[in-house]
Amino acid sequence: MKTVISSMFLVALAALCGCQTSESPQGGSVTKNEGFKISVPYATTTMKQGDVQTAVVTLQRDDYFKQNVQLLISTTKGISLDPTSVLIKSNDKPEVQIRITVAKDAAIGDYGIRVMGTPATGEPASTVFTVKVVSP
Repeated sequence: MKTVISSMFLVALAALCGCQTSESPQGGSVTKNEGFKISVPYATTTMKQGDVQTAVVTLQRDDYFKQNVQLLISTTKGISLDPTSVLIKSNDKPEVQIRITVAKDAAIGDYGIRVMGTPATGEPASTVFTVKVVSP
């Protein structure tokens, strides 16, 4: 019985600790080790009307992917983002901090924030993370 409980605890702990970001499908070249993925927050970000928070978006490059990538970040009315466009050069730090501002009169509910990365050549990649707006 102790073994079963211990096993269940370890699985739950691994799920909580190991899954903090979500990744996009592969972008860039379909050749192995020449592409990229975009990582965004995995869990839904809960924000109150009028709140401001920061989210980290990370570009994960494969070993031989050395291209610049243009990130476009978009959402719907009620939430504003800064920046909405970022060029991550091949030698830049691969992390971008996005400032998320929820309007005081934003409708309560879930909002998708889409991050699309387009390399100089090759296929784009995109992913979405969710912001849940609640009342203050």
